[in-house]
Amino acid sequence: MFYVYILKSINFPKEHYAGYSEDLKSRIKAHDWGDSKHTSKFKPWKLVCYLGFDDESSAKEFEYYLKTGSGRAFLKRHLLK
Repeated sequence: MFYVYILKSINFPKEHYAGYSEDLKSRIKAHDWGDSKHTSKFKPWKLVCYLGFDDESSAKEFEYYLKTGSGRAFLKRHLLK
């Protein structure tokens, strides 16, 4: 399975991050440990939601969508309240 996940910063509640991974638990730990330059300054993170996909291309496409203008609007409207 491939997972697309949404994280929200605990200390900076307006900050969020969308990503994808095959190993969701390890990837979230890596974000909290500061292993990602894009998320290290806003750690710690909490998992808001995740979706499972059976193929990598679908997961990548959905992650890409979430990082577009309409995808960010969708997140704010439905998942990041």
